[in-house]
Amino acid sequence: MQTRRDWIRSSLGIGGMLLAPNALLSAKEIEYFQPRALESIVRLSSNENPYGPSKKVQERIKNSFGHACRYPYAYSDELEVQLAKKHGVAPESILVTGGSTEGLKVAGLTFAANGGEIISGQPTFLAMMEYAKQWGATINWVPVGEDKGYDLDRIEKQISSKTKLVFLCNPNNPTGTLVPAQKLVDFCSVASKKTIVFSDEAYYDFIETPHYPSMVEAVKRGDNVIVSKTFSKVYGMAGLRVGYLIAKPEIAKKIRKNLVAMSNVLAIEAAKEALQDDAFYQFSLTKNKEAKAQIYKLLDHLNLDYVKSHTNFIFFHSKKDIRELGPAMLTKGVRIGRPFPPFYDWCRISTGTAEEVALFTKGMLEVYNA
Repeated sequence: MQTRRDWIRSSLGIGGMLLAPNALLSAKEIEYFQPRALESIVRLSSNENPYGPSKKVQERIKNSFGHACRYPYAYSDELEVQLAKKHGVAPESILVTGGSTEGLKVAGLTFAANGGEIISGQPTFLAMMEYAKQWGATINWVPVGEDKGYDLDRIEKQISSKTKLVFLCNPNNPTGTLVPAQKLVDFCSVASKKTIVFSDEAYYDFIETPHYPSMVEAVKRGDNVIVSKTFSKVYGMAGLRVGYLIAKPEIAKKIRKNLVAMSNVLAIEAAKEALQDDAFYQFSLTKNKEAKAQIYKLLDHLNLDYVKSHTNFIFFHSKKDIRELGPAMLTKGVRIGRPFPPFYDWCRISTGTAEEVALFTKGMLEVYNA
């Protein structure tokens, strides 16, 4: 496994595009954030935050081992109170889950099992729909528009008496698009009177549009809206599996009956610490922005179109079948995103550390002979 010093020594200057100015971490940042050594295969495929968990979170986990013999219920209750205060809702409106994926799956099961319909854009994050189908739900897919964003007008027209949920991933995975703020507010206001709207906000923290609304505000108004959040992305805790749902108490009560995995004491304590570690939170946002700028620079150089991203990944027109580009990039030491039908000539690439993005850049320049 290469050290950062070895990697820098071997790669600086290649193509003049590998490292953005000031992208490498300072000695203070290395001491505080404790980044891992560069891996032999760089994983830019799953939208993970490569810098986490933060040093403070790691210490909190170590100090929590003495509580690992306990069931997580009381610890989870404490986190729910902390999250309720953060979002300005009652603790009864918060459900801590085993990553936001459990929340998505359980919501789909709770409301759409045995023939209920879920309306969803396509492509999008599939956890809810794939799980609900196993329990007898039907899925009404609405393709994204030419801009790769949700066609909310068409989705609204599809809502009927059999529709139990409308699923929105906003910003959307894998396209990285963001629904215009007022259009989102208006849609949720109208649609939630007809059915339940589920707003997956896994990537909300990366939005750079000032004052962009969270649909938690709709929950506060008493609308039939469920919001999912996660500690996997900006907080760099994907492997710890902790997320949460926000919904008005009567909806939350129905979902709570079906929770299975919940989370664990170490992850819950880590989440409590992460909420207080603003330095790492801001560091993650800064590094993500720098990585996106470097990837945009590469894609412009290669003349490959892309969607301006509001997340920690970029969806770009690869002009090569992703089923061929993926293996080709793997030979360069970089794992990229999976296929997202029907966009087989598009690629989703996650942001990474400066060194990881540089390896992606180097691999792409070689694959495209640029």
